[in-house]
Amino acid sequence: MSDPEIFARANEFLASGRSVVLCTLVEKKGSGPREPGAKMLVTPDGKALGTIGGGGMERLLIKEALEALAEGRPRTLHFAMGIPPREGMIAIDSKCGGEVKVFMDIVKPEPRLIIMGSGWIAQATARYAKDCGFEVTVVDDAETARQEYFPGMTVVNGKYPESLKGVEIRPSDFVAVIHGETPFELAALRHAAKARPTYIGLLGSANKARKHKEQLKSEGLDEKALEAMHAPIGIDINAETPEEIGVSIVAEMIRVKRG
Repeated sequence: MSDPEIFARANEFLASGRSVVLCTLVEKKGSGPREPGAKMLVTPDGKALGTIGGGGMERLLIKEALEALAEGRPRTLHFAMGIPPREGMIAIDSKCGGEVKVFMDIVKPEPRLIIMGSGWIAQATARYAKDCGFEVTVVDDAETARQEYFPGMTVVNGKYPESLKGVEIRPSDFVAVIHGETPFELAALRHAAKARPTYIGLLGSANKARKHKEQLKSEGLDEKALEAMHAPIGIDINAETPEEIGVSIVAEMIRVKRG
């Protein structure tokens, strides 16, 4: 598989909201199966596209790539291909007689934030999130769900909750439910929990979050996704104003994004 084909397949995964691992042979001494620059893409389901050498090294690369993907951190592996391994090297049963280094890079989709709600706190959160690199979509049917309040963002202002059918949530997305009305919040959380995004946050008290979780669990929604919900949303900085609360929410999302 050529490099352009590997990059094209990587873009397909990124477009669907899934991260991939790009393995690149960055250094070779002595003999090895491929030359520096050889690439292999590892998908979230453990499939390899392209090759760096095959055999035991490639099987180990796939295993390590999935671990790196779970951690969200890149790593470098140093293989001894049939030579005595030095400290930090991984011995591979091979007749090559050389050594290679492989860099494993985590390639993530651009972060997207779906805000359910359009009031003062939602507006502050949207502004700060956009400034921090999030692609923002706002969903609401209130008077405040207007493009002029959310410049440079996508506003979905249709009949709610029917409008949620047109709101795709990807595994890499962040969802912030910033509204206040129970029926609206439950509809938003149902839609988000089914998609299992990277982050779900709910504005409100711990007691509200507990009652919402109980309701949704009784409906058969994914308990793991619900228990991972950030509620109350945001980092505790004793925030009071909409702007301060918006800062706390975006700060929490950045912390999750950075692992």
